[in-house]
Amino acid sequence: MVTRLTKQKGLDLVRTVFREIMEEDVQCIILGSGDSEYEQFFEWMAYEYPEKVKVYIGFNEELAHQVYAGSDLFLMPSLFEPCGLGQLIALAYGTIPIVRETGGLNDTVHSYDEETGEGNGFSFTNFNAHDMLHTIHRAIEFYHDKPVWEQLVKQAMTEDYSWEQSALAYKELYKSLME
Repeated sequence: MVTRLTKQKGLDLVRTVFREIMEEDVQCIILGSGDSEYEQFFEWMAYEYPEKVKVYIGFNEELAHQVYAGSDLFLMPSLFEPCGLGQLIALAYGTIPIVRETGGLNDTVHSYDEETGEGNGFSFTNFNAHDMLHTIHRAIEFYHDKPVWEQLVKQAMTEDYSWEQSALAYKELYKSLME
């Protein structure tokens, strides 16, 4: 996670099921700063799980890019998120986002559909720790299916959320309104 450590970012959900997440074969990196209760929680988790959890309190742009580039999954369970940049950066790196369906996260991350093979990440609807945990388990399950995972990573990396693409979409919208 590269995030501000605040309630808005859904960290109460993470805190609720963190120990259950640690039961999986995962490693977790948290980079960010914010409310002391979350900083202290993640520092304690790094102490409890020294082989699985690393925490950097503060922000370092170079390290943030290393986290995005070196991660397989990017958790962003926001309570609300008007736009969100983390998931866009993750997609560009081929790091698969796990998000709560809210605001810009809902607009940019499309949950993987195993029937059609479409999607660029994983999502859950309710602001609920166990829904998030179920989605994490689902993502891990697909991570172990290498052909599916490789296709999902390719789909994530081909998403185009550039200003150029947005400008073209607005141009088409304005054009349709003028007709």
